Amino acid sequence: MHLSQLKAGGVILRRAEKATLIPGATIYDLAASAIARGAKLADVLPEGGETVDLPALAAAGKLDVPVRHPEPARMYLCGTGLTHTGSASTRDAMHAQSDQISDSMKMFRMGIEGGKPAEGAVGVQPEWFYKGPGTEAVAPGDPLTSPGFALDGGEEPEIAGFYLIGPDGTPFRIGFSLANEFSDHVTEKINYLFLAHSKLRPAAFGPELLVGPLPRHIEGRSRILRGGAVIFDKPFLSGEDNMSHTIANLEHHNFKYAPFRRPGDLHVHMFGTATLSFADKITPQAGDVFEISAPAFGLALSNPLAVAPDRGLAAVVTL
Repeated sequence: MHLSQLKAGGVILRRAEKATLIPGATIYDLAASAIARGAKLADVLPEGGETVDLPALAAAGKLDVPVRHPEPARMYLCGTGLTHTGSASTRDAMHAQSDQISDSMKMFRMGIEGGKPAEGAVGVQPEWFYKGPGTEAVAPGDPLTSPGFALDGGEEPEIAGFYLIGPDGTPFRIGFSLANEFSDHVTEKINYLFLAHSKLRPAAFGPELLVGPLPRHIEGRSRILRGGAVIFDKPFLSGEDNMSHTIANLEHHNFKYAPFRRPGDLHVHMFGTATLSFADKITPQAGDVFEISAPAFGLALSNPLAVAPDRGLAAVVTL
C-alpha cells in the first residue's frame, strides 16, 4: 500500500495499479487518528473514493512531501551516514590520510562489527546529522536550492522513514519514502568536521509513502539529467541486506534522546547511501535534474537543481 499527499489537500491511496482519492485528508492527520485509536494506519483509511491518475498528478507538480507537520518548526529532518556496506569508500577517499585510518573508516567498521545487534539489544551508534526543520522539506518536482555560498550541491539517493511522536513519547513509524539527501560534498571534503555544515541543505521526499515494513533488499537508480541528456546513471542498493545497521538500531539511536520524543512532533530520518555522483567527479549545475527511483516505492523522485544568489555577510543587529 502506498500513500501520496496532494499539496492542495487530499490523500491518494494506491493499491497495486489503482489509485483513489481521500478528499480533504492529510497523512499527518490520518496517522494521528490511528495513534489515538490504537489502530494501524491501514485501519483508518476510508474505502472507495474517486479513481485518479497518480502519474498525471505527479507530472503536474501537485504532489507534496508525503507528510508535513502543520507547524514546520516541529518537523525534524535528520539522518545517519556510513550505514551501507559500500558507503565507506567515497567518504574514506575524502578524508583518508596516508599514515592512518580515517575516522570515516573507523566509524564504518564499528557499524559492520556492531550495527546489527540481536533483537531487543542495543548496537553501536551510527554517525548522525541534522538537516533542518520542515521548511527544508522539498516536494517532488520542486527545485532543490543550493545556497549562494555553497561549494557544491550534490544528490544522495536514500530511503527516509517518517515518524509521529505519540502522546506518551512513543515514536510511531508512518512509512518510508524515497529521499534526496542533498548535500555539499566539496565543503565536507575540506575537513570531516565540516560535515555538519555540508548537511544544512534542503532535502526532497516522495512522491509515494510505502506503508508497512521496509523490504530487506531494495534496488534503485540514481540519475542526473542535463538538458534532457543523462550525465550520470548508477544503481543504488538499500534495505537491511545491504546495510551495516538494522533499521531498529538506527531508530533507537535517534529516538533515545528525550527532545526527539516530544508528543506531536514529526521526524523524517534518512538512512544513508553508498552511491554518489560526486565519487564520479560529477559537478551538478543549475538546471540539472536529479532523479531517484526504486520499484518498491512507485513513482520516481525528480527535482531540478537551483542556486540561490549569495546574500553576502550574515550581519547581526544589536538590540
